[in-house]
Amino acid sequence: MSRARTNPLNSVAAHAALITYTLIALFPVWVIVTNSFKSRRAIFSEPLALPDADSFSLIGYQTVMRQGDFVLYFQNSMIVTVVSLALILIFGAMAAFALAEYRFRGNTLWGLYLALGIMIPIRIGTVAILQGMVATGLVNTLAALILVYTAQGLPLAVFILSEFMRQVSDDLKDAGRIDGLSEYRIFFRLVLPLVRPAMATVAVFNMIPIWNDLWFPLILAPAEQVKTLTLGSQVFIGQFVTDWNAVLSALSLAVLPVLVLYIVFSRQLIRGITSGAVK
Repeated sequence: MSRARTNPLNSVAAHAALITYTLIALFPVWVIVTNSFKSRRAIFSEPLALPDADSFSLIGYQTVMRQGDFVLYFQNSMIVTVVSLALILIFGAMAAFALAEYRFRGNTLWGLYLALGIMIPIRIGTVAILQGMVATGLVNTLAALILVYTAQGLPLAVFILSEFMRQVSDDLKDAGRIDGLSEYRIFFRLVLPLVRPAMATVAVFNMIPIWNDLWFPLILAPAEQVKTLTLGSQVFIGQFVTDWNAVLSALSLAVLPVLVLYIVFSRQLIRGITSGAVK
């Protein structure tokens, strides 16, 4: 076993597999970004080539800025994503702390009930969600999307964070109680700083589905003033003619926040994943 673990061939094979997977995952992004700087003819004639002096064009970005209120769409997506992530993290962390720290009747059942939210897609309840939003007057508001995305992300957040919070030393929390700290201060000052890698993992796992979602914005908030970036990009896709330059440019701009978030939280994300694997 020790020889197998230290065999350099195993390390080379693992790195080769990871590099291959990375290239496969990044290939569509590379194609979208490079073609966003090409003319329409170059996109279809040489889709895999880099833009040169003859094919280079910014017509797609100019169209995005000129047609469709891209700044408004971007702002709506940022508001929905940031607020939803904040609610998921704070409420998910509080629920996870309660399940991990306190023993009460139904503790296990509540954990199983929340776990069902991971296995059952929220889109199954689209009709009921739409009826509820109509009844409460929240259709065509950003609040409707925020509430849905928060409910969608809480089960996974509670599941991940509760496992990490069970690893926090009881002696540390008891020492805080002896010093007179309330449960809220123990939660915010002692526990949360120790589970930052898990919080970053939850944030990244939830941000990408929220940012890229088209289903709920199309159903719950299709009005022009509350369109998200993904839904707003659809204005360039017509029934008979599609402005591919504008579509690719809009998608390239939409990728930027995801890349920035990963770069910022990459270390915490990797620590959270590896810590979870060890546990």
